[in-house]
Amino acid sequence: MRRKIGWAVIFIVLFAAAFVLGPLPAMVEKRMNVIDGQPLLTVSERAKALHRTLTIVDLHADTLMWRRNLTDRAAQGHVDLPRLIDGHVALQVLSSVTKSPKGLNYDANPSNSDTITALAVTQMQPVRTWNSLLERSLWHAEKLDRAVAGSSGELVKVTGQASLDDLLRERGEGALPVGAMLSIEGLHDLEGKRENLDRLYDAGFRMASLTHFFDNQLAGSMHGERKGGLTPFGRQIVRAMEDKGMIVDIAHLSHPGVAELLAMARRPVVSSHGGVQATCKVNRNLTDAEIRGVARTGGVIGIGYWDAAICDTSPRAAARAMRHVRDLVGIQHVALGSDFDGATTTRFDTSQLEQVTQALLDEGFSDDEIRAVMGLNALRVIRAGIVPLGGGAR
Repeated sequence: MRRKIGWAVIFIVLFAAAFVLGPLPAMVEKRMNVIDGQPLLTVSERAKALHRTLTIVDLHADTLMWRRNLTDRAAQGHVDLPRLIDGHVALQVLSSVTKSPKGLNYDANPSNSDTITALAVTQMQPVRTWNSLLERSLWHAEKLDRAVAGSSGELVKVTGQASLDDLLRERGEGALPVGAMLSIEGLHDLEGKRENLDRLYDAGFRMASLTHFFDNQLAGSMHGERKGGLTPFGRQIVRAMEDKGMIVDIAHLSHPGVAELLAMARRPVVSSHGGVQATCKVNRNLTDAEIRGVARTGGVIGIGYWDAAICDTSPRAAARAMRHVRDLVGIQHVALGSDFDGATTTRFDTSQLEQVTQALLDEGFSDDEIRAVMGLNALRVIRAGIVPLGGGAR
């Protein structure tokens, strides 16, 4: 009898928690992932026609952090499968965010606090994710796998050259599935263990930044307290990533860390999302020297759409940042890095990417330059970066 009563109490508590907490995650996200409602550009027929011919790749969105089914059209946020299809996106890189400090800011954050734990609990994620950063990333990978399985072929997971080639072939034949590739925002989810990189790789992660908004065991963050360079563990992980076929992302890395990483890189490096200090002098944005360093590796700089990246939310501001990179190091190093669903405010969501095409036309970019910016540059780097050193598609 006592056992039955115990289970009844547990059921009642869980039911009550679901009733109370159920609407909360959506309410929180609506306040954090915002479309500002300011006027959009008028999209010309030329831009619309060109947009339909593009192979579009976005290097960074944090959609997996939120309690949403990726295959359903949502009333909040910036990205889901129906809106990716509307925006004509070929490949979306989806990042795993596992820790974020309280009082988050761009200048200095401690590493001893975390708001994602509360998010994991209120979203009723599996209990294993409540106290493990590694398990949070593995849960995000599981969420993507479930979405792919339930998408009737409209969403496919990209983990190597073969799956990328299959995706592009199907799109070329008119089927237009959307690809998704996993990334990590800060490798603190390794929890200090080199072997956890293998677990993340096996789950499908093919890109990662070393840091997010705080210093960690691998390196200093440009928003951390010390903002130091790479640690010996960080250098070990960079080498392991290059060997395995995981693209190294310098987003959020401290300026000393960026310099050290670019000096040791053997493969193309990306800055997945952000801006440039020449058009928006914000701490997280890249200097001209850093842009040149990324270009020397053969990598790309993904330009975002939110105010802290481009000092505005206008697609014209994003196009101006892209123009600066083009004029400094060449068109082949410019890419898209929206930071959609990353607790950001933007002018548009992913269904409205014609806004970027129009803005690039207005800035005088040629059709071929727009094709490169909107996806071909990112595809080149991804195709090269996800092959293990020594060859062999996986």
